Amino acid sequence: MIGDRITDFIQYVRFEKRFSRHTRNSYQKDLEQFRDFALEQFSIDSANSISHFHIRSWLAALKDQKQSPRTINRKLSSLNSFYKYMLRQQTVEKNPVRQLHALKLPERLPTYMKEQETQHLLEELQFDEGFTGFTDRLICELFYQTGMRRQELLQLQETDVEWGLNQLRVLGKGNKERLIPVHPVLLDELKAYIGEKKVMALPDNGHLLVLENGEPLYPMYIYRTVKKYLSIATTLKKKSPHVLRHTFATHLLNNGANIQAIKDLLGHSSLAATQVYTHNNISRLKEIHKQNHPRG
Repeated sequence: MIGDRITDFIQYVRFEKRFSRHTRNSYQKDLEQFRDFALEQFSIDSANSISHFHIRSWLAALKDQKQSPRTINRKLSSLNSFYKYMLRQQTVEKNPVRQLHALKLPERLPTYMKEQETQHLLEELQFDEGFTGFTDRLICELFYQTGMRRQELLQLQETDVEWGLNQLRVLGKGNKERLIPVHPVLLDELKAYIGEKKVMALPDNGHLLVLENGEPLYPMYIYRTVKKYLSIATTLKKKSPHVLRHTFATHLLNNGANIQAIKDLLGHSSLAATQVYTHNNISRLKEIHKQNHPRG
């Protein structure tokens, strides 16, 4: 039964691949949606009986439901990962997803802040008073100075700070670890923050950043915090932790950083994911040329 295979797959990505709860939930939701479609429309409950025809019918139904191409591609990717897993487990004979192609997506360039906006955010903007404001400021500082993802910041432990080497140890997607250099001033702020936690006698749970009661941060708190302060510092429509990640990468590229180095700092598995930032860089060069060249 497909349902049993889905359960096995979710256990695999949880305990062996160590994917985040958010990723696991997305996989499960997508796969269960396909299972229900196959059962209701074709009375099929065996992964081996599924063909590319059944999957194409599902994709057509998603289009009729006005699902975006990006969402449809994600669901197709979930199904592809599921079948790859079953092939390795020898519970299916073929992967029908391989006969299908992802939908073409409109090019979407990363949204990032200007350098003067980040300067305003981190050097001029007044954060809230007390421990909460201290935490909020460090959230924004860490995103901009390291380019880490929200889930990676949530997982940061005090032991991940390598004080003598001026770097942070970050656990990324697929349980891959990487080292990110940080400015000594940020390390001094983190040291003061840890000292403040001790003064407040907060419970020692190992997490680097915590709430005022000592409990670990949670995803929505981080999102609301970043949105709150970016709303003051920038006029960008999108205001999320990922904007600061994009800003980190774009500012590195604009100031001469090697694209391979940016890839490693971001924790991308392939260079193709990082090369999207070169489009922003080219647009910037065109603007400079137009403004400053006599024939621009």
